[in-house]
Amino acid sequence: MNPTQLHGAVHALLREVSERAILPHYQQLESHQVEVKDAGGIATVDDVVTVADHLAEELLEEGLAKIVPGLPVVGEEAAHADPAVLDRLAGDCWIVDPIDGTNNFARGKPPFGIILAMASGGEAHTGWIYDPLSDRLCIAHKGKGAFVNGEKVTARTTGENPPVAAISLLFFDQGHREAITRHIAPHYRLVDIPRCAAEQYPRLVLGVNDVSIFERTLPWDHGAGVLFVNEAGGKAARPDGSDYRVDEIERTGLLGAASPALWDQLAGLMEEIDA
Repeated sequence: MNPTQLHGAVHALLREVSERAILPHYQQLESHQVEVKDAGGIATVDDVVTVADHLAEELLEEGLAKIVPGLPVVGEEAAHADPAVLDRLAGDCWIVDPIDGTNNFARGKPPFGIILAMASGGEAHTGWIYDPLSDRLCIAHKGKGAFVNGEKVTARTTGENPPVAAISLLFFDQGHREAITRHIAPHYRLVDIPRCAAEQYPRLVLGVNDVSIFERTLPWDHGAGVLFVNEAGGKAARPDGSDYRVDEIERTGLLGAASPALWDQLAGLMEEIDA
């Protein structure tokens, strides 16, 4: 299957899963169809999962097996149920977030989306970020660029001074929250985070946000998004400048920016508070 065929097949699958599993449940969920995940491991105390997440992941796994037979799948919900699934990240695999932004979805509000990546040897080389409500599809392929709905895109800044920052403090400890609030926030115009990586990464490319800080960096949330930003000419990397790897499950911290210069500025500020 050539790249054009691959992207076409994946796009068709994403639409099908959206139409069959996600949109029929949007704003239609009953209380018994939403559960709080057990805290610990890859989940946190406020993580929820819905019947739509489970159904979407099941349909994605079935569909992906037809697109590339035999390629292992690392799904968020499967990994939560059995952490041994994470061992697949070291080799060739699909990485699936059936509904990114589940907390938003469960409350009946946007944004939310499907995130899908292909990885090899711990590095994502192809990614898809799909918005079921708008049918927006972001695609990135290592060395080939980033695309939105088939059009090649180049990351652009907001042009604002100070730059616009979406900083997620949800998973930082109290000390880091206070340090970021004191030393980082004054250099930016802060905006609300969408609580959805499927929306946050496109915002860094499409001129909506200039920089973002992430603490929890699970592969289904960030594999495709990091690739998308980097292929568009922005920069997403660990705070020390090292590449993001999908197999570094325990590692935290990630900075994203609409340009390398903005990334350098943010990384410098972060280095000062971590010194």
